[in-house]
Amino acid sequence: MRLLVLGGTEFVGRAVVEAALGRGWDVTVLNRGRHAPVPGVRSLAGDRTAPDGLAALAEGEWDAVVDTWSSAPRAVHEAARLLRGRAGRYVYVSSCSVYAWAPPAGYTEDAPLAEGAAPDAGPTDYVRDKRGGELAAVGAFGTENSVLVRAGLILGPYENVGRLPWWLTRMARGGPVLAPGPRDLPLQYVDVRDLAEWTLGAVERELSGPYNLVSPQGHTTTGALLDACARVTGAAAELRWTAPEVILDAGIEPWTQLPVWVPPGSDMYDALHSADVSRAVVTGLACRPVEETVADTWRWLQDIGGTAPQRPDRTAKGLDPEVEAKVLAADGGVSGTTP
Repeated sequence: MRLLVLGGTEFVGRAVVEAALGRGWDVTVLNRGRHAPVPGVRSLAGDRTAPDGLAALAEGEWDAVVDTWSSAPRAVHEAARLLRGRAGRYVYVSSCSVYAWAPPAGYTEDAPLAEGAAPDAGPTDYVRDKRGGELAAVGAFGTENSVLVRAGLILGPYENVGRLPWWLTRMARGGPVLAPGPRDLPLQYVDVRDLAEWTLGAVERELSGPYNLVSPQGHTTTGALLDACARVTGAAAELRWTAPEVILDAGIEPWTQLPVWVPPGSDMYDALHSADVSRAVVTGLACRPVEETVADTWRWLQDIGGTAPQRPDRTAKGLDPEVEAKVLAADGGVSGTTP
């Protein structure tokens, strides 16, 4: 297989490149050169936001293109139109955020989609940017030759958003840790490497259309995730499980200040942790245990010196230590601790 990855040096793009090389594929990447390419690829220079930024792609043919772009849809629009007729399949890594708010629990790929997006638009907001990227991919390659990977929460090595790395560094500090309850709250996420393997499998199977791509419901829980984080760091972290209402009354923001977690029963919970992924499962999605995702991310963090990269276009994640201590002191109750 001849694969072109637009990007290919960070998080999702890097995982796709490594998985493709592992399969013996011929991989080309196009990026701005801000990060070193994975050894073994053919690297082309290009800035999709600049005039003639795609000049390096004027020639060449590929079996598939993987595009992870998440800003102005016109960048996808221009790339897809340029590559139409010279690539067999266009895979766009989108997001479950493209569904009209708020999708009901158990929503499938047929759920209503957000309105107001355009394939050739400039940057707007994350939802319309991703939906516009979808429209651009389908507009150039048609429904039969495009794949829309509607990913949910993505975790794993190379994460540059700050969710799992924050929990791991917080556990490494030790001491009482504000653990957002309930402990058995089901979570949905996808390990970036499992996303990459499914994506390449979709190319091999010549799949098309949209796919929700996160772990099946019941794959893991908040408790299992945070227990794994505490255990793998080896620090003396004491998880103090705190009721959702205590956290919300303290003004703590779900998802950002306490990454991954959102309160049960909310529209946000249904949108982020209640997707129907049966279509992806029957086409090959396999999700590794949460313990493996956590351990490998911790190992990667240690290898790079303990500080994860941070995308400049994403908000910082995590809870201020003083706020955490204040909430724990005021609550006083402990509904569960790590062994």
